[in-house]
Amino acid sequence: MEEKKNLLTYAGLKKLEDELHDLKVVKRKEVAEKIKEAREQGDLSENAEYDAAKDEQRDIEARIEEIEKILKNAEVVVEDEVDLDRINVGCKVKVHDYEFDEDMELKIVGSTEANSLEGKISNESPVGKALIGAHTGDVVEVEMPMGIMKYKVLEIQRNI
Repeated sequence: MEEKKNLLTYAGLKKLEDELHDLKVVKRKEVAEKIKEAREQGDLSENAEYDAAKDEQRDIEARIEEIEKILKNAEVVVEDEVDLDRINVGCKVKVHDYEFDEDMELKIVGSTEANSLEGKISNESPVGKALIGAHTGDVVEVEMPMGIMKYKVLEIQRNI
């Protein structure tokens, strides 16, 4: 089975590469030093510092593996080449939310980069799926657990 492509913006790719570098170069050394210091304390069977350091090492290695898997299947969206006639990954979109009667700015990103606190929504989320392909002036309806939400597309820009 072919693995799912991870859509990333250039900024998202850079952020993951930086985190991977930090984990491999800095965090691995730090945790190795913690393990070494804990070993020097003697009996490992009752050594909480050793157990904590080994847990941290396991978490770091798991995150490294996760990032490497994401990067292996990454497809970078070049924001400069995004078609501004319709919404796609890599766009910044201004929409009007009819229920709350307010305008919102959303950035459409791949699921790996999604972060609602930063206004980044996944192309795979209900709102993201509904917006993909819409044009300025279109009204899209999104089926949500609380009912149908309506958004009017006001503006499409590059996500720079």
